[in-house]
Amino acid sequence: MPAAHPPSRHAKTIGWDLGGVHVKAALVEDGLVRAVVQAPCPLWRGLSALDATLSGLPGWARGEAHHAVTMTGELTDCFADRADGVARLAGWAAGHLPGAVAIYAGRAGFVAPADAGENAAAVASANWHATAALLGRHVAEALLVDVGSTTADLIPIVAGLPAAVGYGDAERLETGELVYTGVVRTPLLALAGHAPFAGRRTALMSETFAHAADLYRLTGDLPEGADQQPSGDGKGKSTAESEARLARMIGRDRGEGTAAAWRALAEHFAEAQLRLLHDAAATLLSRADLPARAPLIACGAGAFLAARLAARLGRPCLAFTDVLAARIAGSQDRASTCGPALAVGLLAADPGFPERDR
Repeated sequence: MPAAHPPSRHAKTIGWDLGGVHVKAALVEDGLVRAVVQAPCPLWRGLSALDATLSGLPGWARGEAHHAVTMTGELTDCFADRADGVARLAGWAAGHLPGAVAIYAGRAGFVAPADAGENAAAVASANWHATAALLGRHVAEALLVDVGSTTADLIPIVAGLPAAVGYGDAERLETGELVYTGVVRTPLLALAGHAPFAGRRTALMSETFAHAADLYRLTGDLPEGADQQPSGDGKGKSTAESEARLARMIGRDRGEGTAAAWRALAEHFAEAQLRLLHDAAATLLSRADLPARAPLIACGAGAFLAARLAARLGRPCLAFTDVLAARIAGSQDRASTCGPALAVGLLAADPGFPERDR
């Protein structure tokens, strides 16, 4: 596989995570993360959505730099298939990001944008690998639990290296290393088929009236700025509007329940989501190569859910930002949400990569 030369450690490097609904970027200078940003990007509308998102990013993200790019947006249905998506996203990066561009190809390191398409299997959705590879340099054994807006990555780290059994999405879905659930965009229908309300077990409407962001607004867990997507009905994101959407899932109006009742219903769905993560994590932690002392590392917009999972499993929990505190010079507020962008930027700025990974 042709390798791209990673940027110099002392140069300005920007790590990018090009997703199907968000673009995330992290500025790295002198080996330290100086700033991060996340912005919505409706990529399903075509590559022009990336142009619009880029134009609205801070000046540091649009200036001359060395650029390290990982992606999940190749899954978006505006592309013919993953290989097409990888090639076109890499081509967009090369054409729109001023300076040298390298594409992250997981355990193989970086490839040139022109070579990304022929290495699509290594490039596609490899952002989880960047996060685990970076964390492995700081914590030798752990289970990374990165819960984002749409999906959750559960990645074993063994002897300081990513030790996932699967690599592509299909394999990781089979192994439980990818759980297709997140704290913003997941429709409630994906979490349960029934729910308790007013003393009865009620079936749900087969509609996407409400999403996970509505749940966590009602429970008070949703981080500030995490929900950058339109709501299910296109209306606002107040507590009352979230309650109304949740009520529709059981065929009711908001006025038919109290605030306490709607919160209890939200907590039921939150428990169902946590169970999905618990089942996947329990399987991975039963592996012989993950010691009983191995902590969970909580990352992403849903880091609060990962911390809750660790408590349920009786495992120590380390925050992503605490593990990397010495590498983050700016505000840590959004660093966890932008974990893969931060990781690929730091890896690219390290001349020892990929020799220290596999």
